[in-house]
Amino acid sequence: MNQSGKIRNIELLAPAKNLEIGKEAIIHGADAVYIGAPQFSARAAAAVSVEDISELISFAHRFRAKVYVALNTVLSDDELGDAEKLVHILYRLGADALIIQDFAFFDLDLPPIPLHASTQMDNRTIEKVQLLENLGCEQIVLARELSLTEIRSIAEVSTSSLEVFVHGALCVSYSGQCYISQSYCKRSANRGVCAQFCRLPYSLVDANGKLLLKDKHLLSLKDLNRSSDLEALLDAGVSSFKIEGRLKDLSYVKNVTAYYRRALDLIFERRSSEFRRSSDGISELFFDPNLRKSFNRGFIHYFLNNKEENIISKDTPKSKGEKVGVVDKVTPNYFTLKTSHNFNNGDGFCYLNGRGNFEGFRLNKIENFRFYPLGKTNLRPGIALYRNYDKFFEDLLLKNSAERYIFVIMQLRKYKHGVVLDVMDEKGNAVSLAREITKEKAKTDQEELQFRVLSKLGNTIFKVKEINIIDCRDIFLPSSFLSDIRRDALLLFERSLTIRRPLSLRNRSYNKILIKDKELDYKANIMNSYASRFYQKHGVRTIEPAFELKEKSRVPLMFTKYCVLYELGKCKKTNPKEKHLSEPLYLLHKYGKLRIETDCRLCEMRLYRED
Repeated sequence: MNQSGKIRNIELLAPAKNLEIGKEAIIHGADAVYIGAPQFSARAAAAVSVEDISELISFAHRFRAKVYVALNTVLSDDELGDAEKLVHILYRLGADALIIQDFAFFDLDLPPIPLHASTQMDNRTIEKVQLLENLGCEQIVLARELSLTEIRSIAEVSTSSLEVFVHGALCVSYSGQCYISQSYCKRSANRGVCAQFCRLPYSLVDANGKLLLKDKHLLSLKDLNRSSDLEALLDAGVSSFKIEGRLKDLSYVKNVTAYYRRALDLIFERRSSEFRRSSDGISELFFDPNLRKSFNRGFIHYFLNNKEENIISKDTPKSKGEKVGVVDKVTPNYFTLKTSHNFNNGDGFCYLNGRGNFEGFRLNKIENFRFYPLGKTNLRPGIALYRNYDKFFEDLLLKNSAERYIFVIMQLRKYKHGVVLDVMDEKGNAVSLAREITKEKAKTDQEELQFRVLSKLGNTIFKVKEINIIDCRDIFLPSSFLSDIRRDALLLFERSLTIRRPLSLRNRSYNKILIKDKELDYKANIMNSYASRFYQKHGVRTIEPAFELKEKSRVPLMFTKYCVLYELGKCKKTNPKEKHLSEPLYLLHKYGKLRIETDCRLCEMRLYRED
């Protein structure tokens, strides 16, 4: 329950791989989008040109929606100059914030652009959040692993806006604390080029070399879905709901954004005195969003309320989609299915075959409840079938699937030398445009004509909610005059919505900064002299270089709240009577061998390279 008495602006934050997807995210209901900078983004494959970012900012600002630009990698000394120049360019374009990881940004000569602390900063504790808040970060992306109780505890002592992930792919490691990709193939997750070792198949063996599991995706988490937790997160103090997916395609972003927009709006409708969306406008959808119809490995809440079982997608790292039935009969040419779903030629399916591997196929045609696959399959009666590509649904999303507009109230009234047209939206934003004209007395009532001409908003982002004609029905106003004043008033109103210069409230003196740790190891990800100097100024005595600069042996390469032992029902804390496995356990993969270490006190698992 909101105890402050103030209405909180709540943000739905969507990903944008490119300009087109960013625009569609806004159209489908996002209050803000985050997009990769041309350089220094944690998703290097999703970098976007400055020109496209500029166009996206102009588009988003029409709805008072925001554009956050990600520069959330660690930087080398020779990259800092280019990063600083890029920030100044983005500021001039009107970018609403930078999402950062490197502490060097707190010592660079930056314009007053707001800074958001990326989840890559490993924001798990009250102390870390308070440090970033004192450094002037106006929005902080919390670690995905935090429980509702932990989020609430942070919100109670924080004045920064708190952002949490609510949907999408999950890194099994604490963000910013995974070094496996760098260790094995020199592709650093902290530099935006992660090779995704967590999605590989692994064999699990015990200390005696006994094979426990063979070729299973033991580090590949299912996808996050907190759509049923939104109200609890609001009450815990969250203000920004983030959808993962800067590498996701257009239909995914349309569908998922629309689904969460609808879910949040239903809450706001019930609790309008407490919460409202942070941007302007209404999204009208031309389809029914469904999360299971977009890429997913199955869904989990991921420690939000308690520890969950069965949180990995051990059989495949690919999308399973939605379960649609059980195979009934198989012939050389077709199969039949026990199902209540509708299907279309071209649908894509997947299933777990008799060898324990996932296979997929496309549906060539369906006739008389007989399914004819394209090519051979290994289907058998009793196999569960999943649809991971719904052609009808995807075709809907290829079309114009939503429109976004702002409802306006227009009022035409007289003044001494002519008439005034007032334009106002539902949030109270308003402009008035006066035009001189000789008030010639009309021979007939003009209200219907005036109403009809003012209602023609044409190809604009506005829709009429109400038009009031005050003391003008007896004045003759030519249709061309009414069209011109309507057009110009709406242009003026649109400009009033988009004029905004973001200003950071950062305190460059950093008087409140207190860094508890006086010795920092490789996990601090310090890769440049500016970040080192920042820490030294605040009392840190010993600073290890980042793993990317000086790789270390016999140190953990991954830290995770997920635990293989718990997943297998062999947790020593929760199942003390269960027969324990012979430890240490090892994960074998095509590149080598990882040793598993568990810390039951912290409820953490760590992985060490052993090959």
